[in-house]
Amino acid sequence: MIDLGREGDVFILRLDGGENRFGAEALSAWNDALDQVEKVEGPKALVTTGTGKFYSNGLDLDHMSSEGVDPGDYLKGVLRIIGRVLTFPAITVAGINGHAFGAGALLALAHDSRVMRADRGFFCMPESDMHVPLHPGMTAILKARLPVQIAHEVIVTGTRYGAADAQARRIVDHVVAEADVVPRAVELASARVARAHPMLGRLKRDLHAPVLEALVVDFAI
Repeated sequence: MIDLGREGDVFILRLDGGENRFGAEALSAWNDALDQVEKVEGPKALVTTGTGKFYSNGLDLDHMSSEGVDPGDYLKGVLRIIGRVLTFPAITVAGINGHAFGAGALLALAHDSRVMRADRGFFCMPESDMHVPLHPGMTAILKARLPVQIAHEVIVTGTRYGAADAQARRIVDHVVAEADVVPRAVELASARVARAHPMLGRLKRDLHAPVLEALVVDFAI
């Protein structure tokens, strides 16, 4: 489901679970992988990517609604991972190889920069089409990482942005061919491996303090 590899000082976390939703096993695997990278001392950076046509389709709604699962606790677990990426003590780059929807789109935004495949895949927050609310922490991430007019458009219209439109709106930073997504992400990350330090995590936490407060708000599903 999650493979953690390494190219030089850059760790590559590759999602390989179909639509790469945040299922129960995925939550544990994400935390384990982030723990492993955090424990490594010295220069490092982190690239995340998916496989096939999906980066991540976000929440696992079937798991979330299954017997014995507390939806609120499940959502907190997903948001905790996104918060960890947002404040990770090394440079992070999302290699968006395909669709990034909902919590998957937020995961991509939580990275320091984003590289998106040019010819396939959409970035989308579909909640306005689904007639469901966003957790305050999700809204806070969108407001913190996007220009306010674009955050409004993303939330209210539910637009599916292809790579060119996403780049024009500053949702993603780079658009490349499919074969170049991970190499470009690794290139960007490699240039900043010396930034890795616990203080970088502190700086990010201070920068995003309002987001982190919003991520832990109790929320009725």
